[in-house]
Amino acid sequence: MRAAGWWLAAILAISGCRRAEQRVIGVVPKSTAHVFWVAVESGVRAAARDLGVRIIWNGPPAETDYDRQIQIVDSMIARRVNGLAVAAAERKALVGPIERATAAGIPVVVFDSGVDSARYTCFVATNNYEAGEMGARTLGKLLGGRGKVAMVLHAPGSYSTMERERGFEDVMRKEFPAVRIVARQFGMADRAKARAAAENMLAAHPDLDGLFASTEPSSSGAALALKGRRLAGKVRFVGFDFSAGMIEDLKAGVMDAMVVQDPFGMGYEVIRLLVNKLDGKSVPQRVDLHARVVTRADWEKPEIQRLLLPQLEVMSQR
Repeated sequence: MRAAGWWLAAILAISGCRRAEQRVIGVVPKSTAHVFWVAVESGVRAAARDLGVRIIWNGPPAETDYDRQIQIVDSMIARRVNGLAVAAAERKALVGPIERATAAGIPVVVFDSGVDSARYTCFVATNNYEAGEMGARTLGKLLGGRGKVAMVLHAPGSYSTMERERGFEDVMRKEFPAVRIVARQFGMADRAKARAAAENMLAAHPDLDGLFASTEPSSSGAALALKGRRLAGKVRFVGFDFSAGMIEDLKAGVMDAMVVQDPFGMGYEVIRLLVNKLDGKSVPQRVDLHARVVTRADWEKPEIQRLLLPQLEVMSQR
């Protein structure tokens, strides 16, 4: 009995050491509120389970709360996490914290949205400029190459969305010269503010032919404005990202198309790369992920179901 007790104590001690030695990765999204980040978190946690690491997930409630995001990153550094992943809400404001983490010997993967620094391990994001181009080509074709359009922008300083918006405007200027962008307003990562912005532009331009929104809250708010003014189906509308409500709007014809990313895949890839770095493996400096355009006709395609339905299920549980 004494020998058995000794062995049991030894096994428990070894197990406790292994748990204590489990590597910890801090993940700081732009926000914890929007459905995009819920899907990213599900990918992060799936990778953590598969790869045997522990996750500390913490972000500000709003994507415009830059000061809070800085505080969270600094707290991760103080905790001496083994690795850090940051989706920078503002390209300049997060430079200092990310460089402090790197200087402390913590490998950093910047994801979704870039920063004005090169002092990090890897950058993982959707090719947002390309995604903006996709949105412009889709809307330009829907309008037959002519008309007036408005843009519901995200927020100043967000690198990822600025790239989408730049890609959209560049394609419209070069490939659809008869399509004129007559108005732009920020939704500030808030559905109600995005709705108000869209309503302002629709009121100022009653002959508007098309709308483009560059994020999920901007798209959801713009859809509410179109439905509220009974313009659904009359103003051609291309949104960005997805939610259960946006898919219903797509099916109902409120939205003609949406440019979708793979947030689950992004979250998984971020953790995989950090684990590779911690294991001493080589990691690329940049990983580009690709968006795709989804229309109502695409919804029944198996590859679209595989991409969106599991993520919608995770979102619905929150």
